[in-house]
Amino acid sequence: MERRLAAVLAFDMVGYSRLMGADEQATLAAFDRHRHTIFAPRARQYSGRIVKTTGDGALVEFSSVVDAIRFAVEVQTDLERDNAGREPDRQFRYRIGINVGDIVLKDGDIYGDSVNIASRLQEFAEPGGICVAGSTLEHVRGKLDLSIQPLGVKQVKNIAEPLAIFKVALDEKAGALVTSLVSPARPVKGKLAAAVATAIVLLVATVAGVWFWGSREAEAPPPLERFAYPLPDKPSIAVLPFINVGGKEEQDHLAMGMTDDLITELSKVGGLFVIARHSVFALGDTARNIREVATELGVHFVLEGTLQRTDSRVRINVSLIDAITGSSMWAERYDRQHADIFVVRDDVVRHIISALAVELSEGESELLAQLPTENLEAYDYYLRAETEGFLYSDVHTYRRSLSFYQRAIDLDPRFASAHAGIARVAVDVWRNDYNLIWSAAVARKIAYDAAGQALRLDPKNARAHTVLALIQLVDGRPVEAIDSAKRAVTAQPNDPEAIGNLALVLAHTGDREAAKREIEKAMRFDPAPSANFQLLAGVTLYTARENERAIELLESAPGDLPDNEPIAEYRAAAYAHQGDLKKAALSAAELLALFPDTNLTYYGYLYDYWREEDRKYHLDGLRRAGIMQWPFGFEGRDADQLQGEQLKEIVANRSWVGKHKNGTEFFQYFDSAGNTAYRSEHTNITGVVEVRAGQLCENFAGYFMDRWTCGHVYRNRDDRDGNLAYVHVSPQALKFFSPQKP
Repeated sequence: MERRLAAVLAFDMVGYSRLMGADEQATLAAFDRHRHTIFAPRARQYSGRIVKTTGDGALVEFSSVVDAIRFAVEVQTDLERDNAGREPDRQFRYRIGINVGDIVLKDGDIYGDSVNIASRLQEFAEPGGICVAGSTLEHVRGKLDLSIQPLGVKQVKNIAEPLAIFKVALDEKAGALVTSLVSPARPVKGKLAAAVATAIVLLVATVAGVWFWGSREAEAPPPLERFAYPLPDKPSIAVLPFINVGGKEEQDHLAMGMTDDLITELSKVGGLFVIARHSVFALGDTARNIREVATELGVHFVLEGTLQRTDSRVRINVSLIDAITGSSMWAERYDRQHADIFVVRDDVVRHIISALAVELSEGESELLAQLPTENLEAYDYYLRAETEGFLYSDVHTYRRSLSFYQRAIDLDPRFASAHAGIARVAVDVWRNDYNLIWSAAVARKIAYDAAGQALRLDPKNARAHTVLALIQLVDGRPVEAIDSAKRAVTAQPNDPEAIGNLALVLAHTGDREAAKREIEKAMRFDPAPSANFQLLAGVTLYTARENERAIELLESAPGDLPDNEPIAEYRAAAYAHQGDLKKAALSAAELLALFPDTNLTYYGYLYDYWREEDRKYHLDGLRRAGIMQWPFGFEGRDADQLQGEQLKEIVANRSWVGKHKNGTEFFQYFDSAGNTAYRSEHTNITGVVEVRAGQLCENFAGYFMDRWTCGHVYRNRDDRDGNLAYVHVSPQALKFFSPQKP
């Protein structure tokens, strides 16, 4: 157990039971007001730590008895002003006792005779008065000019030796000590903070977190009309990125992980409004005060903290600030074994919920009680995966995320969130056809299996339900998709990812008004969304026929997606439906530059799971923007089109040798049983073919989301692209070739 010398201060409201009986609501409100506007700010000013509060009092620890006495004098002076004008029987007064001695620390609390003595000393104080032990005065002799009056030697309950007790007179000398609240400078965040921390690591180790106890009172509370958004009708909070004060970059993921974990846990509470992680991380390295954060994100409360890991221990400081009043709601310092990281997280969540007076449902209590994993190494790899996959800005970040998630699963096969992480990456790969990682078929299977495994381990895993909803939507199972999407939101009601995907599902199943409500709600939780989320929101609003708002989102989406084609695609169609054909054409040109094979037939197949009216709406918008029916605007003459037996003749036991419109050479073989093999410089795949109503239809397993696609074959009468005899046009390519017998 850790021991140290400390000044312990205990205070208690006088006549608490009588006051509660007379007016319970007013008494509770008074104590809450005193705690937020007097006790907590003054404690921070003198580097004190409010160890715990009771219904009518609190226990505070100071490293200096001089600071403890100054705190007591100023608090009683503040309370005297607060009581001015009240009837004597309606005044709220407190007794204070102070003692210095050895204390024992355990789980954030303090114990020992010194603590008990402080609690007993306050009982000897007058209402509004201060009592100290004689031994305590030895530490302030010559340091404070106060009038001290002896009260005699008293026998104190549960303490063996009698104590000499003294009273601190609240006279003119005491009044001369009273000061205004002073705020130490707030440390700089980001890279500069890391550099400074490296140079002063020994200092950080001893005083890390002190700035939390006095850094906020100088900030003026923001006027409500200056908030970027109306405040929600429930307690709203933003968890700022924890600062890694150790200065070691390899520990950055722990600080980010603590931030992300707290956001995730708080997001499970329906009685809270929690800003999404991307929006808080989007604040960047620039140091901002609480007022700026609160007004920019539209929240009432802000949580901030620091984290430092040294070997097997972790030091965490955390503070919950009321941005309206500028006062501290709660603050704490933790010095624990790294193995206790979940205990610290749960304690912080519990204190936030308590400080904001949020009632938990039985289901929420169960969710918050769950540990993600008991294997800390697995958890560490999970945090690395989440950090890598935060933006999914390119194929490499997807791959790194997958490797970290898999390592976490290797260490703990029952780690549900790690399985859900793999499912999320896989469903993105599948839906966006990033076949540099997996083929579509493989990605879909991995997404489905991983989501299923996550739900077997944790039936309320929101991310896994979201993945299933997307698979069910594309599979043409709308009722199941809606149910899964709603389950995700129920499990995590503050999660914009879950809410946004519910909105997308609702838009594609025809409930446009509900889709618009849900996507706006999701964006309120994530006011500075990632490019991925802006694209999702833009597509949802476009599908719901809110083109102006969709264009706004699609235009502002940063160009850091692995594939920017969808932004140009939907923007082109939205501008066309708005009647701005000039901007529609510009977006269509951008789309063609990114994806030269772009054509309406391709999108007709790709979106075959859409409702028919939505698919026609989209294709019409793209057509009006200038997108052609076939790749490269190809138009064949009917007289040149191969039909029936002519078409069968060139695909049965034949090899095609030729090149694509873009110049890529290819070879494709067809046997008499309907099998085919295709090879080019970068591709080697097999599939099946059929001749249907004058069209050649192909299916390559794992490509184009396993869809069959059909196209035409024409004689190359215009001798385009050399002496090749035929042209094959399909939704995916324009190929020139000559058939050869094997």
